[in-house]
Amino acid sequence: MSNRDPKSGPSNLDRVVAKAQRDRLLRDQGYREQALKIYPWICGRCAREFTRENLRELTVHHRDHDHDNNPADGSNWELLCIYCHDNEHARSVDPSAPGEARQVGATFTAFGDLAELLRRK
Repeated sequence: MSNRDPKSGPSNLDRVVAKAQRDRLLRDQGYREQALKIYPWICGRCAREFTRENLRELTVHHRDHDHDNNPADGSNWELLCIYCHDNEHARSVDPSAPGEARQVGATFTAFGDLAELLRRK
């Protein structure tokens, strides 16, 4: 619950969050609409075909996982059904998942040598 007075209007944080949400929605709509014009409405992994009735289940995947990298030629996009898209992102979280080499999590362990330091004392 907010401590601000509701009569004073939205806080600066509320305005920033609302703007970020609007900007993301516009960005998402922009590159999705472009990708749907460039590519056939077929999942790039399972080859499921889509129509206007189920098009909401077809998503745009960023090949390099950078949602701000949206070249007009669509070279960083591929259309994936929601199931294949979820699977693709699960692979980047779980490096043991089958498939191409994926991003690996952090390799630094903040307290990795703590036991050794305590033994020295």
